[in-house]
Amino acid sequence: MNSQQWIEKSDKYIMKTYGRYPIVPVRGAGCRLWDADGREYLDFLAGVAVNNLGHCHPKVVAALQQQATELIHCSNYYQIPQQIELAELLCRYSFADKAFFCNSGAEANEAAIKLARKYSRDKFGPERYEIITAAESFHGRTMATVSATGQEKVQRFFDPLLHGFTHVPFNDAAALAAAVTPNTCAVMLEPIQGEGGVNVPSADYFQEVRAICDQHGLLLIFDEVQVGMGRTGKLFAYEHFGVQPDIMTLAKALAGGAPIGTMLAKDQYAASFTPGTHGSTFGGNPLVCASAIATMRVLLEDGILNRTEEIGEYLLGELEALGKKYSFVKEVRGIGLMIGMGLTIPGADIVKQGHNRGLLLNVTHDTVLRFVPPLVVTKQEIDKMIVILDGIFAEVEA
Repeated sequence: MNSQQWIEKSDKYIMKTYGRYPIVPVRGAGCRLWDADGREYLDFLAGVAVNNLGHCHPKVVAALQQQATELIHCSNYYQIPQQIELAELLCRYSFADKAFFCNSGAEANEAAIKLARKYSRDKFGPERYEIITAAESFHGRTMATVSATGQEKVQRFFDPLLHGFTHVPFNDAAALAAAVTPNTCAVMLEPIQGEGGVNVPSADYFQEVRAICDQHGLLLIFDEVQVGMGRTGKLFAYEHFGVQPDIMTLAKALAGGAPIGTMLAKDQYAASFTPGTHGSTFGGNPLVCASAIATMRVLLEDGILNRTEEIGEYLLGELEALGKKYSFVKEVRGIGLMIGMGLTIPGADIVKQGHNRGLLLNVTHDTVLRFVPPLVVTKQEIDKMIVILDGIFAEVEA
C-alpha cells in the first residue's frame, strides 16, 4: 500500500490520541527513514530520543534476532538471565544497587513514586507522601505521572488528579526549599527538561537540591527517561552536575527502540519493595533485555559517549550560527545531542516545512525546535540539516 492508503486505514481504525503527520515510515537505517512511497527523510527526532544508536543498529538487530529464536517471554515468577545481566550493567555504571524493570518511562516513574511513598511510610509513617516536582516538567501519561507533571495542557480533562504533588519553578532552589512541608517525602526532577522546552539548569542547582533533600531526609528522584543513555554525552545526565540521586528512571533509548523502562535505586530504598508491592507482566522480558544489553555495550565500548559530546558541540555551534541570521530565533541551548532552539514564533509550520524537504524534527512547548538526532549522526548529516533549515528560515523571515 502507498502512504495515502495507510493513512485512510489509520483514520478508520486508530484512536485519535496523536496529531499524526501524513508520513508512513516503513524502513530505517542510521539517521534516515523511508516512507511507504519510497521518500527519504533525515531524522533529527530519533523516535523522540529513542533511537540513540540510529535505526536498526546491526548489533541491536542481531541481539533481537538471536533472542527471538530462543525465548521471547517468560514470567517474572522465574529468574531471567538477560534481566539479571542488564541489571548488573546498569548498577555497575551508575549510583544504583538494584533495578526494577517495566515497559515505559511512565511506568518507571510510577514505580519511583510508589517506592518513594512506600519507603517513607516504612521509615516515617503514613503522613509523609507528598512529592515536589517542577513546573513545565513531563513525567508520563498515567494518572500518577500526569499528576506529577507540571503542565496544565497534559493534566486538563482528567480531574480529579491524584493529590500529593506540588509544583515549583524549575531551576529555583529557594522555591523548592520553601515548598517542603512535614508531609514531603521526595523531590522528582528531570536533569534537563525535554518536553518543557529543553530547559538546562544552572551549574549549582542540583547541588542545592541535593542539600535540601539531605537536610529534610527527602528522596531525590531523577527522571532520565529522555536525557539518559548517552543523550548528553554522559551515560547518565546527572554525571554533569556533581550529584547522585537516590532513585532514577530510564526508558526511551535503553533498548535501542524496543519498549523497556527501569527504575534504579540504592539498596536502602529498594528494600521497601517486597514481594507483592509492585510488578509488571512484561517488564524486563528476555527479548527487550537482550536488546538493552546490546545497546549498553555499544554505548560503553564503541566510543559513542565521547563522540556525542564532540558532535553535540558541533551541532550547537552550527545552530547558533544559523540563529544569528534570523530575527525570530531567541536562543539555542542544550547539552550533548539534546538541543533546543527557542523562537519568538510558533514552530509547528517550520516542522511541516521540514517534512516537505525531507527533514524530521519537532517543536515542543509551541516555540522550541527540539533537536535529538541519533548519537551516530555525522557532521555531513548535520550540515545537510542546516542547509534545509536555512532555506525554511529564509522563507519565514521573508
